[in-house]
Amino acid sequence: MNMLDWHAKSSSLSGLLPLNMSSVNADIDHGAVRRYRLGRLRQEMAQRDIAAVILSDPINIRYATGTRNMQVFSQRNAPSRYLLVTPQRTVLYEFTGCLHLAAGFETVDEVRPALTASFVAAGPMVAERERAWAEDIARPLRRLVGRGVRVGMERMNAGAAFALQELGYVVVDAQEPVEMARAIKSTEEIKCVEASLRATEAAVGKLREAIRPGITENALWSLLHQSVIEQNGDYCETRLLNSGTRTNPWFQEAGTKVIGENELIALDTDVVGCHGYYSDFSRTFHSGPGEPTQAQRTLYSVAYEQLHHNIGILRPGMTFRDYAEKSWDIPDKYFANRYYISAHGVGMTGEYPYLYHRADFPSAGYDGVLKPGMTICVESYIGENGGAEGVKLEQQVLITETGCDLLSRFPFEAALLD
Repeated sequence: MNMLDWHAKSSSLSGLLPLNMSSVNADIDHGAVRRYRLGRLRQEMAQRDIAAVILSDPINIRYATGTRNMQVFSQRNAPSRYLLVTPQRTVLYEFTGCLHLAAGFETVDEVRPALTASFVAAGPMVAERERAWAEDIARPLRRLVGRGVRVGMERMNAGAAFALQELGYVVVDAQEPVEMARAIKSTEEIKCVEASLRATEAAVGKLREAIRPGITENALWSLLHQSVIEQNGDYCETRLLNSGTRTNPWFQEAGTKVIGENELIALDTDVVGCHGYYSDFSRTFHSGPGEPTQAQRTLYSVAYEQLHHNIGILRPGMTFRDYAEKSWDIPDKYFANRYYISAHGVGMTGEYPYLYHRADFPSAGYDGVLKPGMTICVESYIGENGGAEGVKLEQQVLITETGCDLLSRFPFEAALLD
C-alpha cells in the first residue's frame, strides 16, 4: 500500500485494531534468518581480513546467533556474555547459570561460561581478571584462527583489549563489519520487520484510543509498553512521548505532566519488538475535545511535506551525498530545531547509515550508497525555535530494486492535515 492510500485512511484505525496475531506469528523460517545473518557477518569479516570478532553487544549477539538473554542487563554489564565468531565456528560465552538457553540454535557451535571482566565483578582485582579473560579467549583463538591475526572487538573495557593485544593479537574495531552486515536484510528478515511493525501499530492504536485531557504522559506511554510486551516484543528503547509545550523542543521523554485540552501529543515508538526487530515510526496526535488550531495544522502539514518529499527521492544506487542534495529544504524558522539527521538505517535497532540534511552534510555527513535490502527510517521534526509546540513524524521504508516500499502503516491524522 502506498503513502496516498494511507493518507486516505488517516481518519480511521480500521485494519489496525484488533491485531491479527497471525501477522506477528507469520510464516517465518527463523533458521534461514539466523543462517543468513551469520553468513553476512562472516562475509564482511573476510572482506576486511578480520579473522575473528568478539561481540558483547547483546543485539549483535542476537543478530549473529538468534540467542537472547537479559539484553538490557547485558548492555550495562559488559562483558557478562559475549560471542566469539570465526570463519568456521562460533563460541558463545553465556552468563553464569544460563548455558542451557543456547540449546537448539544451529548458529552456536559451543557454549562456555562467561568470565565477567568488569570492576563490579572483580573490584580492585579487575586488571588480573582482564588478563585471565584474555587468556581464556585466546585458547580457542589459537586453535581456530592461529596467532597474531586481526581480531575485532566491541563495547568492552579497554583493559580487556589491551590484555588480548599483549598476547600478540591485532585488536581492531568490530563495528564496521557488524554494521555493514546488518544493513542488508533478507526476505525472511523483512517478514520479521513487518511482524514487529504490525504489533507495534496495534500498540500505538491502543495508545491513541486512550488519549484524553487529564491523563498523564507516563500513563499514556505505559499502554504502548504493555501492549508491546503482551505481543512478545522486547522493550521500548526510549520514552519519547510528550505533550503541549513539552513537544518543543524535541527529545523530552514522558513524565508526570497531565495532558491538557487541545494539545499536541508527539510519540516516537523506538520499539525493539517481535523477533527482535525494531519498529520505529513517529506520529503526533491531538488531545481534543476541540478542533486543532491553524498553527497546529500548519506544523503538522509542514512535517508531513518534509517526510513525504524525502521518502519520494529514495532509490537504489543513490549516494548519501546525492540524497542530502535532493532532500527537503528546511525553512529558516524551523531550521534551529530540526531533527539531528534526515534518515537512518534500522534493523534490530537503529543502525548504519545516517543520512544527513543538506546543510549538515559538509560537517557531519559521509558518503555511501543506498542498496536493495536496506531498511530506512525517514524523520521529520518541525517546531519553531521558542515556539509553543512541535510535530514529530517518521516512516519506515524498504529500499527495493526499483525504489522503496512503505513498511510502517499507522495512519496519519486527517484533522491535523491542513
